[in-house]
Amino acid sequence: MASRDQSYKAGETQGRAEGKTNQTMGSMKEKAEAAKEKTYETAEGAKERAEESKDRTGSYLSEKAGATKEKVSETAESTKQKAAEAAQAAREKAEAGKEKTSGALQQTGERVKGMAQGGAEAVKHTFGMGKDDDAQDDTPQYKEGQYKE
Repeated sequence: MASRDQSYKAGETQGRAEGKTNQTMGSMKEKAEAAKEKTYETAEGAKERAEESKDRTGSYLSEKAGATKEKVSETAESTKQKAAEAAQAAREKAEAGKEKTSGALQQTGERVKGMAQGGAEAVKHTFGMGKDDDAQDDTPQYKEGQYKE
């Protein structure tokens, strides 16, 4: 009975660990997507401002706006790359946690299995059905004259 309870608890623990891992992965993915979207919006806004400025001020400012536009594009690309790297690092960390939890649960399962086998052997031995590790017979023997009335 204890073995079944331990197996059940081990399964619950594994389920919780997987749920937490999936939750963390989802959260990191959402954050990365939000950062990507914000970067895109910022870049688009800067691009629009740069184009308006170019139209109003002429070629000198047009060159400056082009440089600003290029700088914003580079910054946006850099931010996208950093967000992707952060998301990848989060995925790897979550995967490592999942593997670690899985290994611990497997060890617990092996221990429970060993205890159950030991219990079964003890019961078999008690009822005389188990292997006799000793060459001696533990059954009491009657010897003549041993019990006097």
